[in-house]
Amino acid sequence: MSASAVFILDVKGKPLISRNYKGDVAMSKIEHFMPLLVQREEEGALAPLLSYGQVHFLWIKHSNLYLVATTSKNANASLVYSFLYKTIEVFCEYFKELEEESIRDNFVIVYELLDELMDFGFPQTTDSKILQEYITQQSNKLETGKSRVPPTVTNAVSWRSEGIKYKKNEVFIDVIESVNLLVNANGSVLLSEIVGTIKLKVFLSGMPELRLGLNDRVLFELTGRGKNKSVELEDVKFHQCVRLSRFDNDRTISFIPPDGDFELMSYRLSTQVKPLIWIESVIEKFSHSRVEIMVKAKGQFKKQSVANSVEISVPVPSDADSPRFKTSVGSAKYVPERNVVIWSIKSFPGGKEYLMRAHFGLPSVEKEEVEGRPPIGVKFEIPYFTVSGIQVRYMKIIEKSGYQALPWVRYITQSGDYQLRTS
Repeated sequence: MSASAVFILDVKGKPLISRNYKGDVAMSKIEHFMPLLVQREEEGALAPLLSYGQVHFLWIKHSNLYLVATTSKNANASLVYSFLYKTIEVFCEYFKELEEESIRDNFVIVYELLDELMDFGFPQTTDSKILQEYITQQSNKLETGKSRVPPTVTNAVSWRSEGIKYKKNEVFIDVIESVNLLVNANGSVLLSEIVGTIKLKVFLSGMPELRLGLNDRVLFELTGRGKNKSVELEDVKFHQCVRLSRFDNDRTISFIPPDGDFELMSYRLSTQVKPLIWIESVIEKFSHSRVEIMVKAKGQFKKQSVANSVEISVPVPSDADSPRFKTSVGSAKYVPERNVVIWSIKSFPGGKEYLMRAHFGLPSVEKEEVEGRPPIGVKFEIPYFTVSGIQVRYMKIIEKSGYQALPWVRYITQSGDYQLRTS
């Protein structure tokens, strides 16, 4: 079972809009939600599921709104939360920003969307591209005399319309890997993981069948190719278009794609990653009147690759003033409201090492440092490179008209939550 009703509340808990799907929970029960939330928050026992008697509130907060689903049955909680997050995604596609103002300005469309997203407590059409075919921003001008429901909704393939035509058939594949890293003050790696996504931009006519081949370790072992240059993917999640039974059987990623942009899959690798950009820093204080910070950055990736738009955020004492900088490359600026120096390097080739020196004045009265120094943060993007070594081995495109199509592949590695603690 799923939700009985869905409410969108403002930040004070006042209902802006609601939809009763099953009628088995009184709509007035929502008035217990906010007092319950406040009480649990004060007790330090806040949870994503709150109960009042026989009624359960499953809620999430987005911007200045609460989205709340009510149920009195033993509902599938993960399905309800999935639906609430999907609802936010759809509203954001429609209104760009989802906040109280956008709900108030678009009541008619919000009602129509809530009607289409769920029926009698069960999720229905939740793909915004399909919804936009028949619920438009001018949807308060109701059409009469003909059905507005496009064939897509009744198709076996609900995420793709019939009759799509392109003069030039192409597929663009982006393999994007984010590196999350935490290094402690003595240089030991505490956390290291890669979070990857494969995004597609599809311009193909008709109803094509696509098959994507990766250097997936399980597939290589199944076909007797050993472990050479293969990658062990964890926590793989697919778009709804992928045939999961086919993947489970023989690791083939087979699908009829949506038109345009979409995320085909995501994955995670908890392998130990050598820090791509290594940072060392030294802080010296002189007679409580000035402080000198020296930061060394080294590119520990292959020399053929180049990191672009590198930003190194170095924390400085909150009472520092009169900044002076010297950099061997790039530029440095002081951001006093964040108590950091940002050292920007447009292009950072692998194997290179750069230095930045910063001098600050300090007030003559010494201020005790109560807590330890925040870590140094690093942002970067390295094109044509993946840390995991994942590769698109092939992309087969099969369509009954037999056209030829070009797949283009691009690899990007970027920083995720990338932090290095310094003593």
